[in-house]
Amino acid sequence: MQLSEQAVKKIDREIAKYPVDQKQSAVMAALAIAQDETGWLSPEVMKDVANYLGMTAIAVQEVATFYAMYNLKPTGKHKITICTNLPCALSGGEVAANYLKQKLGIDFLDTTSDGAFTLQEGECMGACGDSPVLLVNNKRMCSHMSNEKIDALVEELKK
Repeated sequence: MQLSEQAVKKIDREIAKYPVDQKQSAVMAALAIAQDETGWLSPEVMKDVANYLGMTAIAVQEVATFYAMYNLKPTGKHKITICTNLPCALSGGEVAANYLKQKLGIDFLDTTSDGAFTLQEGECMGACGDSPVLLVNNKRMCSHMSNEKIDALVEELKK
């Protein structure tokens, strides 16, 4: 298995939340734990998760490819996802996305040459009133992102 003993223990804690015969219910949490440890979900890592949960590899891959939070290829150290759904787009999301693309010198799904940043377009994050909204590494939501706030965020993440 490509995952550490610590990651497996975290997955075991997630499995324990479900009935014994429903281990596969922990697949989303297991994929998130695996991604946190490896940075992305390689076919080998997804197969390890599948074997551990008693699932087929294709069933795990179906989950991983359905949700945008899972990285199916290596990303930069900081993945910034920006919501461009209609409500956010109309409230500055597209302007913020264009500013961020220009600032980082990359487009959506690209990674900066130094490997520091990957930019991704995201679906609704449930914070339309806080637009423009960015999500950093699937864990930190940043709201009302003006150019100045974007500049400060990028500088903070560079450190």
